Amino acid sequence: MVTPAAASSGSLACVGLGMMLGAHLGPRARSHIEQADVVFVAASDAVVEQWVRQMRADARSLQPYYAEGKSRHQTYREMVDAMLAEVRAGSRVCGAFYGHPGVFAKVPHDAVTQARAEGYAASIEPGVSAEDCLYADLGIDPGRFGCQHYEASQFLFHHRRIDPAAYLVLWQVGVVGDRSCTRFATGPGHRRLLVERLVRDYPLDHEVIIYEAPTLPVSTPRIERVPLARLPDVQLHMQSTVVVPQCEPLRRDVAMITRAARFDAAAPARPPATLSLVRT
Repeated sequence: MVTPAAASSGSLACVGLGMMLGAHLGPRARSHIEQADVVFVAASDAVVEQWVRQMRADARSLQPYYAEGKSRHQTYREMVDAMLAEVRAGSRVCGAFYGHPGVFAKVPHDAVTQARAEGYAASIEPGVSAEDCLYADLGIDPGRFGCQHYEASQFLFHHRRIDPAAYLVLWQVGVVGDRSCTRFATGPGHRRLLVERLVRDYPLDHEVIIYEAPTLPVSTPRIERVPLARLPDVQLHMQSTVVVPQCEPLRRDVAMITRAARFDAAAPARPPATLSLVRT
């Protein structure tokens, strides 16, 4: 049973460490890590965890909850339970997650939702995500043609309406087709199924990009361009993302443009808004 005193003092903040070691941590996230009573860390590798321990030597790693053959759903539940146990005990808890704690991160969302449901203060502090790095490293402006983002297995197992005139970004392709949530990688057969799905909308010789964001300042991003047909044979990892550029031009909706023009013609002309600076 949660006591009123514990409910008033216990709290949870899930913060983002960003993708690159030491380069992406914001001041608010750092403050949560430094001031929390209990810090849990889920980083991309042991080096990042050691860096977090330079701020908090008592930081507790969440990585041991993973195990070969163990369902990730069970792992995630155990991580949430570990953090919530400390919150219920009245501690200010910080969960530090690599990248953005709200992007492709089930544990922070589940933990914050549960904490709030039990009456505790809980928040997510954003961080630099792999998506942010992808736009910068590949020179993609998602507002130019549009961007469609899907988790690879979800894309494979569900009916989706794809727009070939926009970018398609598929996340966690290294485990595409894993229905058990116990594997850390799947093989060429699963990727061939993905290619089979993609060729409904893209030609086999269409160039796709394998992308992996760098996590160390001395590293460079992986940017590998291959024809779609070669995707099953390329080495992929848990962090691999596949970007499928558009293969068709944007098509103008003439009817909608014509209708919009009628409203423009009927609207009275107005002078452009100006910004006035008032001296005091």
